[in-house]
Amino acid sequence: MTTTEIRSQQEAPQDSTTLTKLAIIVREGAYDRILTPLAFAYLSTAAGVHVDMLFVNWAVQAVMREESSKLAMSAEHADQLDYVRAQVAEAGLPPDVPDIIRALKGTGMVNIYVCSLAAKIFGATRDNVMAEVDDIVGATWFLTDKANSADLVQTF
Repeated sequence: MTTTEIRSQQEAPQDSTTLTKLAIIVREGAYDRILTPLAFAYLSTAAGVHVDMLFVNWAVQAVMREESSKLAMSAEHADQLDYVRAQVAEAGLPPDVPDIIRALKGTGMVNIYVCSLAAKIFGATRDNVMAEVDDIVGATWFLTDKANSADLVQTF
């Protein structure tokens, strides 16, 4: 081996672990709290990562057609909705949650699921969830089929 070949091997990353599949479980439904998992999903797709998202609890409202565009801020930031929406737009993201979800699906790298128990509690059905929702599923299915095979699982 030449010195150049040895140096190239030494400079190569030693960790060959690559993130290819990400599972995200979203339980918070407030506007400011839903932004982070949506941004993580979008940024991950830009890196070529396939993302599976499960919306549980209050987060189910973020993918319901009539609810997604009127999510309130969390209580501690209730008076800052206009400011946060403006900052989101200035950062280059659509400030409306439905538009962010459409952009996620538009990448072709994201599957969106709604927890069947949360759907029952919050009244989500195939008729009133956004078209971008792939399915209403059991949480155990998501954990065993999607989260278990993911390289990383995030919960928000």
